[in-house]
Amino acid sequence: MTKEYKTITEISGPLVFVEKTEPVGFGELVEIRTASGEVKRGQVLDTSDEIVVVQVFEGTGGLSKDSSVRFTGDVIKMPLSPSIIGRVLSGSGRPRDGGPPIVPEVEREIIGAAINPASREKPRAFIQTGISTIDGTNTLVRGQKLPIFSGAGLPHNDVALQIARQAKVLGEAEQFAVVFCAMGITNEEAQHFMADFERTGALERAVIFLNLADDPAVERLLTPKLGLTTAEYLAFDLDMHVLVIYTDMTNYCESLRQMGAAREEVPGRRGYPGYMYTDLATNYERAGIIKGKKGSITQFPILTMPGDDITHPIPDLSGYITEGQLIVSRELHRKGIYPPIDIRPSLSRLMNSGIGAGHTREDHRAVSDQLYAYYAEGCDLRGLAAIVGKEALSERDKLILEFADQFERRFVNQGRDEDRSIIETLTIGWELLSMLPESMLTRIDDKYIKKYHPKYAGTAKKE
Repeated sequence: MTKEYKTITEISGPLVFVEKTEPVGFGELVEIRTASGEVKRGQVLDTSDEIVVVQVFEGTGGLSKDSSVRFTGDVIKMPLSPSIIGRVLSGSGRPRDGGPPIVPEVEREIIGAAINPASREKPRAFIQTGISTIDGTNTLVRGQKLPIFSGAGLPHNDVALQIARQAKVLGEAEQFAVVFCAMGITNEEAQHFMADFERTGALERAVIFLNLADDPAVERLLTPKLGLTTAEYLAFDLDMHVLVIYTDMTNYCESLRQMGAAREEVPGRRGYPGYMYTDLATNYERAGIIKGKKGSITQFPILTMPGDDITHPIPDLSGYITEGQLIVSRELHRKGIYPPIDIRPSLSRLMNSGIGAGHTREDHRAVSDQLYAYYAEGCDLRGLAAIVGKEALSERDKLILEFADQFERRFVNQGRDEDRSIIETLTIGWELLSMLPESMLTRIDDKYIKKYHPKYAGTAKKE
């Protein structure tokens, strides 16, 4: 029988400080009983010879120095079974959909480990999201971590839902699941997510963790760990391909800062704890493919940049750890373009591993490079045209300016339920490039022009 302690010395925010205990382990599960008999759960956050710091998941309301603390000797575990697919759970892993508790086939510790680099398989399989700006120019590869950097009020959640609905691997009838972790979102956003999952039937292949804005901040720190533990079970026990979407990592990092302030830690950049890089990496690095295993974990973290500042610590550190980023543009959003993904600062570092012959199509890289080059030049020319006037530009410049406008209208812009195949995306790319003289297609090999250019496509010889 474990001992109960009544040696609480201080209660600060979500933290309880207990002294004169026997040795306890980091991450150990704690039960705290209030004077009224209510039991709250917590976790050991810090331990030393003199004092133990416990973070309380349900908030410290109702606790006093007379409350009794019991260390269970166990750590937090996630109950897992195949029946977890289709369930909606709270940020601490309890059913939120009115269904029964999960009867576990296995229970796993939620403090997992990053995949050992020696056992990692190189990501190669192309994932089709149905969104041209991702598939065509910033391709997602199975096993990748590709964050979406956005700003307040932009439709990043709609983009995430569209990816969750449409993502697929071409030509393979493999089991696919989505783990959706929502942290610190409003009730309205939660209802929007649930309505969309139910409307499209995507809930049948999803596990959803909902931590709302009025839920305890400390629960927010558990949510991605519970989601990733679930994803690892689905991927490496049940051989499924799992897409993990977090929204919003900024709320997660704010909770980290709140915990640091409550513990009176020395703050790092902008008040965030110095270990935030390590903490984010422990979540992000659980994505990937393990040699000898059929399943995979691909991550789509979404974070809103405070003040649209890409140098803010949260996007800055995330960019170091992940393999690229997708930037949601306020300027494109103001033009009424959806999804407002700006391809110029966006990047997928693993794109070359998942495109080309045998994955998408042989001309993919060349078409992407050519579209990118002239769109970037067209955006620069807009600034020049605003100063000297459109009439002062050369005929070539006017052509590129028109190309940039058409690129946004036809390639970037698409419907919220429009699921474009990679062939459709490349076809739109070629139609846009056909606006320009062939002599300007300097980044595309002649053999691809003769085969795929709309002018020749009808007479191209089959190889």
